[in-house]
Amino acid sequence: MDVTGENPGREASWKKMSKEELEIQYSPSGWVVRRGAEETLRTYSQIGDEATKRAQAARGSLLHVPYGDRERERLDIYFPEDESEALPFFVFFHGGYWQSGRGIYLCGHSAGAHLAAMMLLANWTKHGATPNLKGFFLVSGIYDLEPIMHIPENEALLMTLEDAQRNSPQRCLEVALTQPVDAACPVLVIVGQHDSPEYHRQSREFYQALRRGGWKASFEELDDVDHFEIIWNLTQKDYVLTQMILKTIFQES
Repeated sequence: MDVTGENPGREASWKKMSKEELEIQYSPSGWVVRRGAEETLRTYSQIGDEATKRAQAARGSLLHVPYGDRERERLDIYFPEDESEALPFFVFFHGGYWQSGRGIYLCGHSAGAHLAAMMLLANWTKHGATPNLKGFFLVSGIYDLEPIMHIPENEALLMTLEDAQRNSPQRCLEVALTQPVDAACPVLVIVGQHDSPEYHRQSREFYQALRRGGWKASFEELDDVDHFEIIWNLTQKDYVLTQMILKTIFQES
C-alpha cells in the first residue's frame, strides 16, 4: 500500500486542534467500538495480568532486570518453554522481540512502537554496540511527541519542546544523515481501522518519511480492530498480523 504522496512540508493538522480535541485524539480507549472506555481498560488490564501470571508459572524468566539507573527502568524476560523453539518471544512494556538464529526482530505497540522506532534510529556506534536488528513491526504507535506536550498526560511527564523533538522518531528520521540500521531491514508500520485519526496520521507520516529515506518500509491498516484488539489478537495464530509477522521473519531469516 503506497501512501507516499502527501506533502511533507505542510503544517501538521494537530496544530489546529484545541487542547480538548488533542486529548480526545490521544485517548485510545475513547475510540473503541465493541466496549465502553472503562470496560475496555478494565478488561485488557485483567487479560494482561492473567497472561503475565500464566507466563511466569509456565516459563523460566528473569524479572525486573535493570536497563537503566532509575527505579522504573526494569525489564522482564521470558524464556521459551522448549529450547528448540525457533522464535522465542520476550515481552517488555508494550512490545517485544523475536530472536532467530540470524538476528533480532522488534515489535512494539502504542508507546512501545515509539521505543522500537527509537531503537531503529539509534546511533549504535556511539553506544559501542552492533545489534543484529533484522526487522521492525510498529503497531499503532506515536512517532511525534510534540502533540503530547499539550494534553494532561504531560503534567506528569514535564516534557519540554526540546525533549519532544530529541525523542521523536519522526524528527530523528528527518534530520538523520546516515541510516544506523541496514536500510534493507523491513519496517512494517501498522494501524487499526478504529485507531483515532491522529494515530492514523502519525503512522502514515512516519511510513512516508521512512520511504523517502530509502527504507524498506510498508504500511498496513488492519480492518475492524481498535487500539487494543490489534495487539491482543496476536495470541491467535491465524490473525492477519500474526501471519504478517511470521511471514516477514521466515522470508528474511
